[in-house]
This record gives sequence, structure tokens and C-alpha cells, in this order.
Amino acid sequence: MAKVGDLYQSADWKSEKHVPVIECPDAVKADEMFDVKITMGKEVAHPNTTDHHILWIKLFFKADGDKFPYQIGNFEFTAHGESVEGPDTGPVHTNHSVVTSMKTTKPGHLYATSYCNIHGLWEYEKELKLK
Repeated sequence: MAKVGDLYQSADWKSEKHVPVIECPDAVKADEMFDVKITMGKEVAHPNTTDHHILWIKLFFKADGDKFPYQIGNFEFTAHGESVEGPDTGPVHTNHSVVTSMKTTKPGHLYATSYCNIHGLWEYEKELKLK
């Protein structure tokens, strides 16, 4: 049986539309709020249709020296053009990107995970240093 970690895919975000790219400073001041943006399909657009879409993005932070990560946020995208009139006829579409704010007193790594209803689980990691 596969372990959960084996189910996640990763790739170069410049050529793969499913990678949840983390954008934030490389180094931040301890205990000071900063923005973290997560974008799907940064260079290659990901579809957002009834049949093919991103359902969610999750953000975690694992501080250096800590055993477990902390969940920063869980972001769901629930409007993909569905309608009682049929697929892709609805008036509302969510955009599969998110901006959140956080602070930390330790350096570590940010992890973004996402789920595409067709292509499964994806991950991305970014190191975060303190100034």
C-alpha cells in the first residue's frame, strides 16, 4: 500500500500547471507579519471548469528543529461554472490563488499542497529564513 506522501506529485512550476507556487520574501523579521501568496498555474494556466479544476490549497510551516508542521491555512475553491443549466454555464468562478498573512519566530520551510480533481495531489516547498 502506498503512503500518503507517495501520492503527492511535484514538478518545475515553470512548465507544470498543477504546482502550488509559494511567493513570499526569502527572509523575514522574527515575529513580524508578512504575506504569503500561493498561485496555481503561475506560468502555465490551469483550467477552471466544471470538469477540471483545483478544489483546495493548504499551507503548512515546519520550523527548523520542530518535529511536526503547523497548518497555516486551508483554502477551498467551490465555484467552477456549475449551474442547473449545465456545466460551465454558471455565472461564478473562483480563482485558485490565495494570499494570507503569518508570522514566525523561527526559520523553517513552507509547504503548499493542492488537489486537482483530475490530476490529484501536488506539493511545493520554500525555505524561509530570518533576517
